[in-house]
Amino acid sequence: MIRPRKSTVTLAGIALAGVVFLITFLNRESLWAAAKERYSALQLFTKVLNLVQQYYVEEVDTEKLIYGGIKGMLKELDPHTNFLPPEIFKEFESETSGEFGGLGIEITVQNGVLTVISPIEDTPAWQAGIKSGDKVVGINGNSTKGMSLVEAAKEMRGKEGDIVRLTIFREGFDKPQDIEVKRGIVKIRSVKFTDLSDGYGYARITSFIENTHDDLVKQLDSFEKKSKDIRGLIIDLRGNPGGLLNQAVKISDLFLDKGVIVTTIGRNQKEKEILYAKAGGTRNNFPIVILMNEYSASASEILAGALQDNKRALIMGSRSFGKGSVQSVVRLNDGSGLKLTVALYYTPSGRSIQAEGIVPDIALDNIDPVAYEKAIIKASTQREKDIAGHLLSDTEKKATKPQKKEETSTFWWVSSSDTEKLSAAKELLKKDFQILQAYNYLRAWKMMEDYNNRDQSAQALSSSSSKEEIKK
Repeated sequence: MIRPRKSTVTLAGIALAGVVFLITFLNRESLWAAAKERYSALQLFTKVLNLVQQYYVEEVDTEKLIYGGIKGMLKELDPHTNFLPPEIFKEFESETSGEFGGLGIEITVQNGVLTVISPIEDTPAWQAGIKSGDKVVGINGNSTKGMSLVEAAKEMRGKEGDIVRLTIFREGFDKPQDIEVKRGIVKIRSVKFTDLSDGYGYARITSFIENTHDDLVKQLDSFEKKSKDIRGLIIDLRGNPGGLLNQAVKISDLFLDKGVIVTTIGRNQKEKEILYAKAGGTRNNFPIVILMNEYSASASEILAGALQDNKRALIMGSRSFGKGSVQSVVRLNDGSGLKLTVALYYTPSGRSIQAEGIVPDIALDNIDPVAYEKAIIKASTQREKDIAGHLLSDTEKKATKPQKKEETSTFWWVSSSDTEKLSAAKELLKKDFQILQAYNYLRAWKMMEDYNNRDQSAQALSSSSSKEEIKK
């Protein structure tokens, strides 16, 4: 009985070893085939390089040819994968510090056309009138057709004070127009804060750079100290092209005490990185409204998606840009760099941001302030007390001096004919319909919250009184 069993085990072992050997052999064969194919392609590249070096009509720079070959190879991939020559890579590293030389413009390639995502506020491009959505069809008289993002950036950067002529096509233009922008040192102030009074604050985040989280915390601390209590916050991400992932994660964590912030998944679907919010130092005792538009991208979408999916903020505006890919930057031996797309972003609920963007909870178009003011005037109606000779109310009879006109929910809307100097908050609310509506939602949100709390307190008090009556 023992021998046949031993023989069976031995045969099974041999069979298993044979299978392992076959798999290993096939894997090696597969790897060898892939390596052979790659080697053949490299041989082809080397042969072409040698022929150009030997027989081209003029002497050529070998480094220039190799760099050109790398750029051509990467053009076959997505527009965010780029080769950065040493001088460009050095400037790229300085951008995230918040100060660099150039125009202050964020660009991408849409449908093969160089397109402005957003001019960074208070930069030369912003001051020259460059707008989100502008199509850059020429730089200094040279067509941008087929130009990569890196090549375009190189054309726009240069000596401070020099003029760069951008040929722009914009919706409403009959033909492309030239806009001249003077190069300057771009200093990014990524957080701009305005006190809207009564404990309501407005924070505009223009981009995500190294100090964005710390700047926002300082602004909130100062505002809280001044107001005693934060009743609501508007975070404006419109036109924010993104920036550093870690800053978007830290700001998300600032308002969340638990839950997923963002997930990144690369080529291997099983290997994914999940970033979670941590308890401690969380500011979750006031409502948040986030404003977005079609030019809010990347890190902006991560912050909005994290707060939306965790039910921490209401998103208003229009669907965001949809730049949901992750780039890893590798420094190469000669000082150049490779910016390579390595993964995709997913919101806490598992939604992919890529080419989809963040859909707002409340879709809201922006309205021209002059048109909005005219609509208010047109819609205004007279009431009894506005009619001359009306019978006075009891309140009017008791008043010892003329009453001020009753303020409505749009008390901050001041007529353009009013010569009184407006406060920063009223100026902001007057000029921007979307901010005004976000402010309205925050006030209504807080009002309903207070009403529910009072109602619950009344019910608890009534229940307690009933119990006391029963005891008696």
